[in-house]
Amino acid sequence: MKLIFEKGAPGQHLTLLPPCDVPEVTLSHPRTDFLCLPHVSETELTRHYTALAKRVHGVNDGFYPLGSCTMKYNPKINEDMAALPGFTQIHPLQPEETVQGCLEVLHEAGKLLGEITGMDAMTFQPAAGAHGEFTGLLLIKAYHAHRGDGARTKIIVPDSAHGTNPASAVMAGFSVVNIPSGEDGCVDVEALRVAVGPDTAGLMLTNPNTVGIFDKNILEITRIVHEAGGLCYYDGANLNAVMGVVRPGDMGFDVIHATWRRRSWFRRGGLQGFPDDLSPGARGGERRFRLSSGPAGALHRTGQELFRQLLRGGEGAGISVHTGQRRRSGGR
Repeated sequence: MKLIFEKGAPGQHLTLLPPCDVPEVTLSHPRTDFLCLPHVSETELTRHYTALAKRVHGVNDGFYPLGSCTMKYNPKINEDMAALPGFTQIHPLQPEETVQGCLEVLHEAGKLLGEITGMDAMTFQPAAGAHGEFTGLLLIKAYHAHRGDGARTKIIVPDSAHGTNPASAVMAGFSVVNIPSGEDGCVDVEALRVAVGPDTAGLMLTNPNTVGIFDKNILEITRIVHEAGGLCYYDGANLNAVMGVVRPGDMGFDVIHATWRRRSWFRRGGLQGFPDDLSPGARGGERRFRLSSGPAGALHRTGQELFRQLLRGGEGAGISVHTGQRRRSGGR
């Protein structure tokens, strides 16, 4: 199939844009290079994208066995709810008092997702799954930096993990240690014992893994990493398979990302969950923190900023941080 840039001919065009209803502006520095746009007719354009659409395989077309995070089913009524103007027509820099409905939804959703995943806090700041991985890794990096443990520079990634995991680890400044699977398709526990050490920052793992197997040794795996001083990161791409049956927090994971748009009705990218201080067994009271500093929706933060915010708390609209024992099945 040809690219759309390979179709058409110079001079062909179509007009689909409505008349301009705002003042026109002349740029002080106009373009000097040629604007590379396809020259196609309306018929060529519609045929091109119709042909592309026919090549797409999704849940409306048939079964997809892998459990990829790109193939989750969204009920159509949820899609309609996500398209309500109250969600789609707000601006990320609106004053907080004008978007209290959306903030309430995020606040309540954060509490529900904390129960589902066994985490103490949620952030909706990541814009995609890989962005969620990157955010979580920055949190892990900030955790070790906060404790003055700068020697922890390695992330362990089993060969059954998602392909984005090692890439995200490298982007966050870590070295990647790959460990093999056993004959049963699960993590080779003995290889993991050899791999961990004082330089281990954490482990990234998908469970069920990329080939659809739930690792029967998951509690031992997370224990090995914790005893070595590392943290355990849960890639939630396949969370649907075990949602309501077992929770990542109960498996011993410290950080989780889930591709939120795949399993609910927010058209957002990822979400990030973590326990109160990113370590098991903390104690204390309850505190809250804002989703953003400044106007609602200005949501991008570095791992260090997220970690400091998590430690000091703060009043206002936000997500509950439970500084008691990690939640167990059956409620707090």
